[in-house]
Amino acid sequence: MADPNVFAYLMLLVWPVVAWQLYLRLDPARALIWTILGGYLLLPPVATIDFPVIPDMRKETIPNLAAMLLSVYLLRDRVPVLPENWIGRGLIGLFVLSPFATVLTNGDPIPIEAGDIPGVRIYDSVAAVANQALFLLPFFLARTYLATPQAMRAILVALVLGGLAYSLPMLIESRLSPQMNVWIYGFFQHDFRQTIRFGGFRPVVFLPHGLWVAFYALMALLAAVTLFRTEGPEARPKHLVVMLYLGAMLIVCKSAGPVIYAIASAPLILLAPRRVQLAVAAGLAVVVISYPLLRGAHVIPVEGIVAVAEQISPERAGSLAFRIGNEEQLLNRAAEKPWFGWGGYGRNLIRDPVTGRELTIADGEWIIQIGIYGWLGYIAEFGLLALPLLLLAREAALSRAGVLSRPACAVALILAVSMVDMLPNATLVSFTWLMAGALLGYAEALAGARRGRRAVRMAAAPTRTVI
Repeated sequence: MADPNVFAYLMLLVWPVVAWQLYLRLDPARALIWTILGGYLLLPPVATIDFPVIPDMRKETIPNLAAMLLSVYLLRDRVPVLPENWIGRGLIGLFVLSPFATVLTNGDPIPIEAGDIPGVRIYDSVAAVANQALFLLPFFLARTYLATPQAMRAILVALVLGGLAYSLPMLIESRLSPQMNVWIYGFFQHDFRQTIRFGGFRPVVFLPHGLWVAFYALMALLAAVTLFRTEGPEARPKHLVVMLYLGAMLIVCKSAGPVIYAIASAPLILLAPRRVQLAVAAGLAVVVISYPLLRGAHVIPVEGIVAVAEQISPERAGSLAFRIGNEEQLLNRAAEKPWFGWGGYGRNLIRDPVTGRELTIADGEWIIQIGIYGWLGYIAEFGLLALPLLLLAREAALSRAGVLSRPACAVALILAVSMVDMLPNATLVSFTWLMAGALLGYAEALAGARRGRRAVRMAAAPTRTVI
């Protein structure tokens, strides 16, 4: 893979200026959304500016840091980082601080004849803690700025507009092969062979892999489906055209998983009541959190799943069987250090004891997190993503259905499907954290309003005096 060109690094350096202009011209909610989403869609992958002491500045961190600094120093706002819920506070503390425990239990090198894999140093824990905090910045900011029904709609509108803008390079790459990143930033970001599919090409554009593009196309489609349902009759023909067009873009991505997610999710958004949507989202979150336990206990019928996939596509079934085999080996590896994991430097992978060559590939976010940071790291990360969905489902059960925002329910479903996709893929991105933070803030606002209504009813109730 060639090195990124000068323009790639220039884009990374310029993005805080772009974010500054967004914050000057837009309201805080939309400025935050477009700072994070625009950086995700446009900045070069892989390229990194390596400063001493501070964490690496790259596509995944620069928009987050820029948004936080502008919120604090330009808007002069106070951005709280601790949720109202004590479980959320504990999960944030665990997520940020667990790398210290990982370092303390992984100081020993792993012996390899060709050269030992080094142990993890205290310096690595400082960098890991800083990176964990940077990853959570969209979560904190969205909880502050995006906790309203209007902001939820703004998230959906941004997803649709981003999908429409991305559709042109996606069409070009599906026809000519993935070249946008090469033309603009001077390098190709992944294995080109993985872009060849069904006699054509998967678009990749400026994202890490074609699967990331396909999942973004799914999010844009589900956002368009929501706007089609919620907008007035005059606007529905326009939204119908957009919805069908983005559905076609999802097919262009040539990825079966997101298409299956769309077939399952779109009818829920179109037809199901809001409480049902939130119940499904919470149920999916519970399934994802319990998935490693179920896999470790061999409860999930992986052989049957592969057999079903074989009937659909032998090629896809082979890929699925390869992933499952890797996960079994990596689960056994993680079981050797279950609580705090193996740390970085690829210590979580199985290697040839002589050459050090990697014998396994970690694809899913869940197995990566368990391998590197152990069960505590996994619970912290996926617990923070699931918590807003569980709290929203609770509020749906306790509140009147009319107080629930349809856009918020759709964002909850998109987040739940994102969590499901993290089982086969490592598709956790900054915008995922943004959606989780927005939903947590919205759930807290609903809970506060419900408590307020209860207090008013109790104050208005007639009192009885016993003489």
